[in-house]
Amino acid sequence: MLKWTKEHRLLKKPDFDLCYEQGKKHYTKNFILFVLCHGSGPGGVRLGLTVSRKKGPAVVRNRIKRVIREFFRLYQNQIKVQADIIFVPKRALDGKKITLGLAEKELSTVISKLNKLAVNQVQE
Repeated sequence: MLKWTKEHRLLKKPDFDLCYEQGKKHYTKNFILFVLCHGSGPGGVRLGLTVSRKKGPAVVRNRIKRVIREFFRLYQNQIKVQADIIFVPKRALDGKKITLGLAEKELSTVISKLNKLAVNQVQE
């Protein structure tokens, strides 16, 4: 079982700001992802989570963060790019009903797009 350690997290404001300013936006039905690529290779993903108070009380916000972290813990070996990724849930997302299945359904397509970008960057 793989762990999601502190090295896999974005923690500092300058890192978040850089990702917001220079990262590419990827949209799904319930999420906006800011992705700042650093190259290709395994094990280079750092995850940042931004969940506004508008999403609800702390219980709901923490549930959203737990589900996203668990998704990335399970799928970290499938991401072939070194990148910083920030997650922002859209207003349409109901935090009380979010499940790992919903996250897998939406985010697996984003992971495949990121992997294609990594392959294209290596070929150029």
